[in-house]
Amino acid sequence: MIEVRDLTKRFGGVEALGGISFTVRAGEVVGFLGPNGAGKTTTLRILAGVFPPSSGVVRIAGRDPLVEPLACRRAVGYFPEYAPFYPELGVAEYLGFVARLKRIPRARRRSEVARVLAACGLEDVARRRVGTLSKGYRQRVGLAQALCGDPPILVLDEPTIGLDPGQVDEIRALIGGLRGERTVLFSSHILSEVERLCERVIVIARGRLAGEGTPAELGERLAGAQRVWLRVDAPAGAAAAALRALATVHGVVPADGGFHVEGAGPDLARTVGEAMRAGGWAVLELSRETLDLEEVFRRLVTTR
Repeated sequence: MIEVRDLTKRFGGVEALGGISFTVRAGEVVGFLGPNGAGKTTTLRILAGVFPPSSGVVRIAGRDPLVEPLACRRAVGYFPEYAPFYPELGVAEYLGFVARLKRIPRARRRSEVARVLAACGLEDVARRRVGTLSKGYRQRVGLAQALCGDPPILVLDEPTIGLDPGQVDEIRALIGGLRGERTVLFSSHILSEVERLCERVIVIARGRLAGEGTPAELGERLAGAQRVWLRVDAPAGAAAAALRALATVHGVVPADGGFHVEGAGPDLARTVGEAMRAGGWAVLELSRETLDLEEVFRRLVTTR
């Protein structure tokens, strides 16, 4: 649904994007990550048709936004980081205004507003002015305006910014409920949120692609080795010495009554288990480990 190849964007002498490429398949929920100034918002604005790229290829639902700009804009529901609400308008009134801007036929506008109000849990505040709503409800309104017109693609820039944990949970549930129905690309600084919601992540740093894949795939690539967690019924010193004696083991770190073991080869867990049993010790717990998304992110953005 979204295809980006060699995308660049320059603002005068400043290069915001230096040739990034990625794809987002139909029905995926994909996290778009990067530190401040990495080029996330610039990329999302290009996908939403706010401004054109300096060079490169963008395809939205198979269409070129430079050739078919209106068709591409209809295919994308865009929720910017700071949505341009009109605080003096009522919620339903504001969404009706959005429906007119999106050229939804007059005969369908009322039913379309009712649909997005229900989808985002806004029916009880439909007549309240947007400016009187809590931050959490205003973010719901932002998501509702992005859904207006039933676009197949949603581009969400920090949809949970400034929310308390309970409000974050509410917006997360709304986005999670869209999985499979729409293609969703969203940025967030809350990595636990991304890890829960997304099948894949795309990480950029300094305007360039730093990594793409599932958190587990990225963790394995970055670690450059297998990692396992071991708990064994054995004297800690003896078990650690036996592990360090293995040729394929690079590191052994005691923690919480067990060991984090890092080493080479696809069968590290079997090698570790066999070594413990050869020592006459019972293996209580043995599982493969991966880097969590926070560690993956830190490594990707600091090695660029």
